[in-house]
Amino acid sequence: MKFNFLYPSVQKDIDKIENELKIAVSEADAETTSESALHLLTAGGKRIRPMFVCLTARLGNTPNFSAAQDAAVAIELIHMASIVHDDVVDDAELRRGRPTIKAIWGNHIAMYTGDFLFAKSLEYMTRIKNEKAHLLLSRVTVELAVGEIEQIKDKYDFDQSVRAYLRRIKRKTALLIAASCGLGGIIAELPEKLDDKLYLFGYYVGMAFQITDDILDFSKDEKKIGKPAGEDLSQGNVTLPVFFAMQDPLLRKRIRRVTEETPKEEMNHLVEAIRTSGAIEKSEQVATNYLNKAASILDEFGNQKEVKPLRQIIKMLDKRDY
Repeated sequence: MKFNFLYPSVQKDIDKIENELKIAVSEADAETTSESALHLLTAGGKRIRPMFVCLTARLGNTPNFSAAQDAAVAIELIHMASIVHDDVVDDAELRRGRPTIKAIWGNHIAMYTGDFLFAKSLEYMTRIKNEKAHLLLSRVTVELAVGEIEQIKDKYDFDQSVRAYLRRIKRKTALLIAASCGLGGIIAELPEKLDDKLYLFGYYVGMAFQITDDILDFSKDEKKIGKPAGEDLSQGNVTLPVFFAMQDPLLRKRIRRVTEETPKEEMNHLVEAIRTSGAIEKSEQVATNYLNKAASILDEFGNQKEVKPLRQIIKMLDKRDY
């Protein structure tokens, strides 16, 4: 799903950010690192994090595109780095329908490519002369790493709580989107309470975004989502649809038997059982509830025209199918 057609007024900003991302990933001294990073970048992506930086930075009286661009590039580089590391941990062969860096160049190159992307993000953040912005992004990056470790620790733990799942996706996904919105508010020089509100807005959007990703893992086919249906479960990642599905005692027994060795045929049957269990619909309602909370925060910003695209994004996310 691409969002930038909604607001042609910032299309030039996004094009510049995309170009700057290409420059950033091409600056490695090692040719293989640049090649692998560029491979990930050209695979596409929603660019929702840079988009939120741009949109929220426009809520101030004097938009500062230069600072917004640097923050947007830094945020997206961190996101890209986490993707590369994720694919190594998950032994993933495909990402957005294309071979992963790990699949083409191996684990060692993939890990160093991720480290390179993290380092480049720091370089861009140093251009922003605002201590609060630095503290915000550094804190969120630490939480992101903790979330990644938690996901590894919780693999195939079907006795974990829903609270543990929500805390994990908060760290893995929601806080980086929250930081995107909060950084935009800081760059816009909004009053502190308002940039904090934007951070909370991004958190709610991020929670809904990840829950929807977890739903799509079961509800869409491989061509639509760029990976096999049910892959999260087969890799031991217990997501919200799985929690709801396990409310059925018989289905719970089947799910608890899933391991790395579970045959693909059994996984296909499980995916279909989860699809028809009502778990998808219940998960969708949770995601919608988060989006409703996000929308209520925007009410505090009045009817200024810069708020409209944020409301449109919420509506699109509520109907997202890939």
